[in-house]
Amino acid sequence: MTSQHRIRRRMTATTPVVLSLFLLLFVLAALSLGDRAMARMAAETLIRVTFVVGFWVFVGNSGVVSFGHAAFGCIGAYVSAWLTLRPDMKATLLPGLPEVIAAADWHVLPAAVAGGGVAALVALLTGAAILRLSGIAASIATFAFLAMVNTIWANWTSVTGGTSSVVGLERYVTPWVALGWAVAAILVAALHAASASGLALRAAREDEVAAAASGIDRYRHRLLAYTLSAFFCGSAGALMGHFIGVINPDGFYLGLTFLMLAMVVIGGVGSLSGAVVGVLALSIAVEGLVRLEKGVSVGAVTFALPPGSQEIILAVAMILILIFRPTGLMAGREVMLPARWVAGRAARET
Repeated sequence: MTSQHRIRRRMTATTPVVLSLFLLLFVLAALSLGDRAMARMAAETLIRVTFVVGFWVFVGNSGVVSFGHAAFGCIGAYVSAWLTLRPDMKATLLPGLPEVIAAADWHVLPAAVAGGGVAALVALLTGAAILRLSGIAASIATFAFLAMVNTIWANWTSVTGGTSSVVGLERYVTPWVALGWAVAAILVAALHAASASGLALRAAREDEVAAAASGIDRYRHRLLAYTLSAFFCGSAGALMGHFIGVINPDGFYLGLTFLMLAMVVIGGVGSLSGAVVGVLALSIAVEGLVRLEKGVSVGAVTFALPPGSQEIILAVAMILILIFRPTGLMAGREVMLPARWVAGRAARET
């Protein structure tokens, strides 16, 4: 007879599969409407899923609130731009690039991976210092890192273009490309959460003293999660650049930071499912409110919200969620297949 522990582990293993199927249905529903705006919304939402799931890998498992992950998106976006822009454009827009990078003409997929890799390397180096801190001190340090990256990128004109936008990026990100990256992020996040390192990191989050007494090296596990988290945020930044076709340092600053935090808060920081649900809920709500502000015709009557209603309604919704459901929509629960399905399969295998 299959033990309850084994059944629970099998149920947990189905979470990334179920979440991936939800995202697949979301893409099919958006594309079935035949609306180009909906297709763009679906692609942008799935890029945000990659961002927020990467963000959750560190924040959700460590319990440390990071304000610096948008900086990894900025690094990934610019690395991808440096590698994929035509050499003649780079000579005009970014004359200070080293010759090797200035002559590079990569395909967008390896460039996105390289963007994530450079972001992960930066996270490894900076995290070695930042993650020796704990609590609010670590959070402030990540915010300082975000401000530092934004300041450097906004003033390093010959290499980043400064506050001027870098244009001409190949716009190749479709809903299907974004779906592939989102599924990969979910799968890796689930594997990390179920690994010995993920379990140790959550144990340290719940009780640092008991974890230290048990021999758990909190610093090492935090640094691993921070580096892995940065990879997906960096790759998502590259995807965002190749989705819009334009990048600017301010596009990866406070606006993106608070958007990621809002999505995690709404869905619930206690679970991977909460991160994904938070992105979907907020993205769909924003799209609906934007359309209502533009006006929706019902017969001969046109209904439209006053300009600026979107921000007010979303702010009120977040306040209500924090008051009445502080653990988020998912309240720390994961979506998974029912126990009877998993138990039946496990019983047949034994």
